[in-house]
Amino acid sequence: MKKTILYSLLVAGLLSGCDLDINDNPNNPSDEQISPDLIFPSVQAGIAAAVGGDIHNYSGYFAQYYEQKPEQSQYIEISQYKLTESSQLLDYSYRTIYSSALMDAQQVLNMSKNPADIFATTVLRAFALQVMVDNTNEAPYTEALQGNVISNPKWDNGDIVYKGIIKEMDDAQAKIGGLTSLDSDDMVFGGKVSQWIGLANALRLRMYMRFIDADIEKDSYIEKVKTLVNENNFFTGDAAFKGFSDETKKRNPWYETNAMSGAKGNQCAAYPIVSYYLENDDPRIEYAISKSTANGTYLGQIPGARTKSDEWNGAAKWLNANMSAINYKHSDGNGAVQPVYFFTQANLQFLIAEVKLRFMSDEHGANEAYDKAVKADFEARGMKDEDSSKILDLWDSASTDDEKLNLIYMQKWVAFFCMDHMEAWSELRRTDVPKLTNIAQEQIFKNGETSGYKAGDLIVPCESGLGEELIKRVNYPLNARLYNKNTPKMVSLDTPVWWDKK
Repeated sequence: MKKTILYSLLVAGLLSGCDLDINDNPNNPSDEQISPDLIFPSVQAGIAAAVGGDIHNYSGYFAQYYEQKPEQSQYIEISQYKLTESSQLLDYSYRTIYSSALMDAQQVLNMSKNPADIFATTVLRAFALQVMVDNTNEAPYTEALQGNVISNPKWDNGDIVYKGIIKEMDDAQAKIGGLTSLDSDDMVFGGKVSQWIGLANALRLRMYMRFIDADIEKDSYIEKVKTLVNENNFFTGDAAFKGFSDETKKRNPWYETNAMSGAKGNQCAAYPIVSYYLENDDPRIEYAISKSTANGTYLGQIPGARTKSDEWNGAAKWLNANMSAINYKHSDGNGAVQPVYFFTQANLQFLIAEVKLRFMSDEHGANEAYDKAVKADFEARGMKDEDSSKILDLWDSASTDDEKLNLIYMQKWVAFFCMDHMEAWSELRRTDVPKLTNIAQEQIFKNGETSGYKAGDLIVPCESGLGEELIKRVNYPLNARLYNKNTPKMVSLDTPVWWDKK
């Protein structure tokens, strides 16, 4: 009961927002009052609040899943890439991860006597730091979380952070011994050590692939990914933070913000995802996209077009009522209590399919992993295996390895929608799939499918602060700029992060 009460308070507090100093930890009264097994859930809750809230929200724009509705303006700055540090896009998530989740994690690491709990905490820490790097390229790491001892920690480059957290996981895993369960209340895997080992291996696989595509020690990391895939010691199901309830400040954070708050109804589906769904007659379109209330059809908004509609052609059809709104409840009615996904099974299987196709010359094995990925995504959405048949059949229509690899990437993009928008944005930067169309936005807007546009291709926002480029990173938090003199100088948001070499 004590754990349940504490967990409920943590979720309510984290999802309500807070204004924190980076050296404060609001969740722990004192080391004497609370034990590490009770701190562990707050690590999970803090990461879920950040990754499943603001980060999930803006990454969905960058992955071109949804857009600003034509007659509303809540998120227009995000949709048009007109962002500065004053926008404070990452600030809440940065504070939540560093001042809450990672500080809590440090207490567990300092206090716990259970190597299994220490290992699981290290995996969570690695996941959170990887997310921060993938947003800004650098992150406070080697000097971070030391309070007044180092009040202005340096920001380490992303490859240093990646290598550091991989080593942390390796070292912690080596000390588990024969332990099979955690002491802590675990809202992700129910305390099963084998599942945490599986998640650590999935994170390694993800990070190794980024080293490969960054051309850093490429041959070594290729051997590492082949070994991981051959050993196949990964988690089962989805790695997801569970336990939300349909109550104020206890709901899924993205749902709470967009379905229940003042931002309600601001988002409509984006043109690329709608076009790809329709091209493949994909039943998943019904999961979170509604038909227009005006004519009962699916229509996605052109990225960044909110202020261009009238200028182009009077915008008679490009009004809220004609757009396909986002259904935050989803077709299974699960939106309010949907878990925050740290790593989906679909993502894992798509990565395995990629490794088998690119590095192991195993087309059959890649096909099997592709099938598992698609089925896992349909299952996560409450849909039946038979619903996936058309998507499974796409494999046979891809005649070359390049076409099959492109299909893996495209279907991964589809599978991330509503599940893990941050990773969707990261993977499309790594793979450059979906590709960026060279068809003019106005031509797509006016002519639709007759324009020569290829379904699913990304579109440069027609009004954009980055010209003809897609967004590659976000600004450093203003909070960091104000409190840490070592925060790096601002760079253009079309500057790739360290692993984005394509």
